Amino acid sequence: MATRSRCPRPLSLPCCCLLLLALGSPGFFQSHAVEVDVKDLSNNTCIYAKWMMSFLIKYETNSSEYKNATLKPSTNVTHDGSTCGNNTHAPLLAIQFGAGHSWSINFTKTNETYQGNIISFTYNTNDAAFKDAKTKGPITIVVNDTMHPVQLNTVYKCHHLDSIEVANVSLFFWNVILQAFVQNGTVSKHDSTCEADKSTVAPTTIANLTTTVANLTTAPITTASSPMPTTTSKPVEKPLIGNYSLKDGDKTCLLATMGLQLNVSQEPVLININPKTTNVSGSCGNTSAILRLSDSNRTFIDFTFAVKNTSANTQRFYLKEVNFTLIRSINGSEPFNAGNNNLSIWDTFLGSSYMCQKEQTVLVTEDLQIHTFDLRIQPFKVQDNKYAKAEDCSPDVDNFIVPITVGAALGGLVALVLVAYFVSHKKHSNAGYQQF
Repeated sequence: MATRSRCPRPLSLPCCCLLLLALGSPGFFQSHAVEVDVKDLSNNTCIYAKWMMSFLIKYETNSSEYKNATLKPSTNVTHDGSTCGNNTHAPLLAIQFGAGHSWSINFTKTNETYQGNIISFTYNTNDAAFKDAKTKGPITIVVNDTMHPVQLNTVYKCHHLDSIEVANVSLFFWNVILQAFVQNGTVSKHDSTCEADKSTVAPTTIANLTTTVANLTTAPITTASSPMPTTTSKPVEKPLIGNYSLKDGDKTCLLATMGLQLNVSQEPVLININPKTTNVSGSCGNTSAILRLSDSNRTFIDFTFAVKNTSANTQRFYLKEVNFTLIRSINGSEPFNAGNNNLSIWDTFLGSSYMCQKEQTVLVTEDLQIHTFDLRIQPFKVQDNKYAKAEDCSPDVDNFIVPITVGAALGGLVALVLVAYFVSHKKHSNAGYQQF
């Protein structure tokens, strides 16, 4: 085993570690792949890796609200600390990027296999991406990697997009090519393909997608008659209605019931969120609350609620922000992100619940619309794990008012016709008596 060594800055070719950056494979977004070739003192490769990654981080602001920040390595990546390891230190793959962010993974092996062991990620909220963050400075999370053992002297490959969630951070990885414990300084020509790639065949059906998913990078989906995403045909079936809740200690602090259907411009069909495969997380506060729904580690939706004071000296809550991430498992495309922090919907009195049984559409961006069905939500002041009295949404109220108004108008019209008829009939009768 080579002894531990480190490279001075700036990088140079004779150095023990080389960090190369290359553009990633084409997709809807052009992104950068990180390529690292870790070498020992003899300039022999001991770890080789090339992959794409991004991070979605939820943080608290000074106003006790919660926002999301997205980070991804770009061309200013460095590699300090990457090492081949020795008898006392495990091999380590480490990178640094942006304004004080870093990520690393170490490796262990047996007589036949190797695997990633522990991932460490540090993000710095002094970065401009964390605008108005309540806590400033570096924050580190550590997680045991879930990578399965890989045969020694083989290259691990996985185009499938995968994610790891810990604390307030979601880590996304795709297009991974990796070999640790490289023998004789030469990267192997033998592959170990991840199970997710083995189980993916084209055409394929993913989650609740009910139609064939095309190869989006080589055969873009276009139609002459309906080029706009808003004209995409919906599945015949409505989404399943899910019941979601959050707890603060042993008390329920948020209740939500709804069916969710996503209209993503980059997807060929609408996506139904399946409550049976959806994980619930988030946070409750006095003036801000977040409900996060994660469906099969493929879709992530954050609903942010806030409290406002009205001119009548009363408090109301409303949906203020929606953030969305879609992980694509086709051709290693970069995750699709969309968000809107300037909403003002689902508005009702604090201490009440908001209800709308009819379909509603939340316009997040031009590329994302969320359709809700049988919605009921209460993000604050939940008592005894039950919804408070509900305030119906205006479309439902209007649906009752319109028939009543139309009925009243028709009734009035009939009454006028009858009055006119009797008046006219009476005049004709009087005229007949005078002639006699």
